[in-house]
Amino acid sequence: MKQFNTVAVEGSQFGDEGKGKITDYLASHADVVCRYQGGNNAGHSVEINGVKHALRSLPSGIYNSNVTNVIANGVVVNPFALLDELDENINSGLKTYHLLISNRAHLIMPYHIDLDGAYEEALGSNKIGTTKRGIGPCYADKAKRIGIRAGDLLDKDYLYKRLEGALAVDNKELVAFGKKPYEIQPLYEKLLKASERLIPFITDTSVYLNDMIDAGKKVVFEGAQGSLLDLDHGTYPFVTSSSPTSISIPLNAGIAPMKIHKVLAIMKAYMTRVGSGPMPTEQVNDWGNAIREKGHEYGVVTHRPRRVGYLDLVLLGYTMRITGVTDIACMLFDVLMDVKDLKVCVAYNLDGKEIHYVPSSEPEYARCTPVYKDFKTIPHFDTKKIHCFEDLPKEAKDYLGFVSTYLNAPISILSLGPDRSETVNFKEIF
Repeated sequence: MKQFNTVAVEGSQFGDEGKGKITDYLASHADVVCRYQGGNNAGHSVEINGVKHALRSLPSGIYNSNVTNVIANGVVVNPFALLDELDENINSGLKTYHLLISNRAHLIMPYHIDLDGAYEEALGSNKIGTTKRGIGPCYADKAKRIGIRAGDLLDKDYLYKRLEGALAVDNKELVAFGKKPYEIQPLYEKLLKASERLIPFITDTSVYLNDMIDAGKKVVFEGAQGSLLDLDHGTYPFVTSSSPTSISIPLNAGIAPMKIHKVLAIMKAYMTRVGSGPMPTEQVNDWGNAIREKGHEYGVVTHRPRRVGYLDLVLLGYTMRITGVTDIACMLFDVLMDVKDLKVCVAYNLDGKEIHYVPSSEPEYARCTPVYKDFKTIPHFDTKKIHCFEDLPKEAKDYLGFVSTYLNAPISILSLGPDRSETVNFKEIF
């Protein structure tokens, strides 16, 4: 079988694992970076030469001038927010870039954002904790077959027809929630204005990606959020509206499954989560607060404080099982230096029984309590002197070695700081 040069970068926890940094790092060796799902509800932070750049819809390879950045069909795109994001990055130093948008990618419209807020209001105490950026309602319209796609911008008459059909349904829903309905003409004209800048980027990205892969080019696939927020396999109902896992890439990018060569799981050296939902190892105490401040655990897009907990190997093992992870990148490991009371979760106790799986039922999972293994404090060390695994202090090697053995996958990349240069390769990915 032909060997392909492709890597899927997958968040293995609840998102915010540091995918942006690793994708940017890999992009320096790649030809193409493809974002395959999600929307501008997720933020990637990329730090280059001490300057931090916040990306929401743009692929993380956008700051590599030799890379073609693809927004694939599985992504939902807010056309107005995307142009704002592009302008923000141009103003902060982005110069030469290459961007392609799938003609099959669905567009987030202003009424989707209104509906997102209305749904959360209606749910009350049962709300999901969405970012209210219209992601869920846009995916819902896709499933209802009334969505607007990027390719529709290429045909003005057809665009009007599609918008007319969508508003016939979504306006009724807005009114039912006591919200103001949309008039078609102003929205249509706003879309036409945005399309003047977007049309040059719009193409059949499935054709492009397959051509690049078949030609032996190095391609990185990146998603948003994390595997545990997957619509099917995550901690439902506290999940996102799409599939951030590598197993969704063929569907979301238009390539064959066998064209995914490696799956790189991005994991923090501890756990964080944003929004509602069970989190067995959460620490609402001084330990959690200290890690939050030391790791700057606040949302890139929302600035919401993230929930913090000990590393949960039961959850990570679940991710490994369903997605076929071949390699691990451990992020923010430097945050654990000098941290007392260090431990990882190796099992759950559910109603008096020890288990090693993630229950599908929310009430059942909420009853799980963690079973921990304790580790010695990792002493402070000079991160600039770390070039291989053996350079690490014994306590660090014990922690990482245990994680790797438990998950049955090598830790191939170790991140010891936010900058692109603060990354140690234990094993080449490409």
